Amino acid sequence: MPDESAETGDGVDPDEPREDGGSDEEHPPSEASPSSSPEASTGTDANPPVETDGEGVVGGGHDSGTGTGSGTGNPEYPDPDDDVGGISTPPDDEEMPLADHIEEMVLRFAVVLLFGSAGTAIGLLGASWAIEHIWYNVFPYAAEEVPLPHIYQPLELWLTRIKVSTLLGIMAALPMFVYQCYRFMKPGLYPHERKYYLAAVPTSVVLAGVGMLFSYVLVLPVLFEYFTFYAEGSAEIAYALGDTFDLIITLIGFLAVVFQIPLFIMLAIMMGVTTRRWLVSKRLYFWAAFFGLAFMFTFDPTGMAPIIVGITMILLFEGTLFILKWVGTE
Repeated sequence: MPDESAETGDGVDPDEPREDGGSDEEHPPSEASPSSSPEASTGTDANPPVETDGEGVVGGGHDSGTGTGSGTGNPEYPDPDDDVGGISTPPDDEEMPLADHIEEMVLRFAVVLLFGSAGTAIGLLGASWAIEHIWYNVFPYAAEEVPLPHIYQPLELWLTRIKVSTLLGIMAALPMFVYQCYRFMKPGLYPHERKYYLAAVPTSVVLAGVGMLFSYVLVLPVLFEYFTFYAEGSAEIAYALGDTFDLIITLIGFLAVVFQIPLFIMLAIMMGVTTRRWLVSKRLYFWAAFFGLAFMFTFDPTGMAPIIVGITMILLFEGTLFILKWVGTE
């Protein structure tokens, strides 16, 4: 008789019960394992191996419909000019070698220096008149009561003339500096950012002039009146020409920068860098920073100058926040 086990292929009598308690019904012979399937052996249903470079799919014919070639085996990367993930580039932005950027920056800075040098040269012609005019106006007294300047070094008068004329040169170069900065950054700015910057150029110049006028008309007279009162009755004050004008020029120049605070706040909020609520929540940190900068750049032995400058910075900061709240900007 032929061996029945040969017909079943596994040497087990189909009529005998299985030792593991199972039955043929639980394991129908029609369900072949993947390893014995002809299709699995040819790899038509299984995913083929995918080649990667450690960052993404680069080959292997992976067809997932996500831009890897759609079955062609060649990945399709997005166009660099397309908006990818919400990130786009300004319309005039283009790649330039670093050397070209440096050359352009140097040329634009040279133009600013040229304007500043021209203003300084013109200022030297009337430096003596400017020194006399400033000296007799920063003291809140009649002309005959103003203390005379003292010179303690041979070149002190000449160096003071240079400092005063340099201040005029800085005033002449400031608008050109702001404009050249705009020209340098223009290709990397979006249209709305260009609009804000163009509006900021004349505003910055006007605010700088207001800051200088504020220092000359209000801060310096108050400061020198305090100096006189501080030593009155105990000693006769001898104001050194060089040291006095160092303080005058420092205050005038620093307050020209301080009066840019409203402009900086407005630009930061309009461009979405910050919000008024955040500035309000961090106001104490800003107050501390203002006084730190004031004591760093405008310190005098009495400590009165940095206090006045620090209070001025806080008033500008809080005034800008109040105006923003009044117009409904959060």
